[in-house]
Amino acid sequence: MDWDQIKGNWKQMKGDMQRQWGELTDDDYDKAAGDREKFEGAIQERYGRSKDEARRDVDDWLAKR
Repeated sequence: MDWDQIKGNWKQMKGDMQRQWGELTDDDYDKAAGDREKFEGAIQERYGRSKDEARRDVDDWLAKR
């Protein structure tokens, strides 16, 4: 699965993402609205991750899909 598929199915994917990143709020998901950079920024902020770490986290999650 690639990010374009995630973006196109954002509302459906949100539940799966919430299981992975439970500290993100509904508002975080709504603000990201499929934008990968905004989503990674929310992960950085909530989890105290670096930009590269957040990107790797998302890449790892995508690889499992």
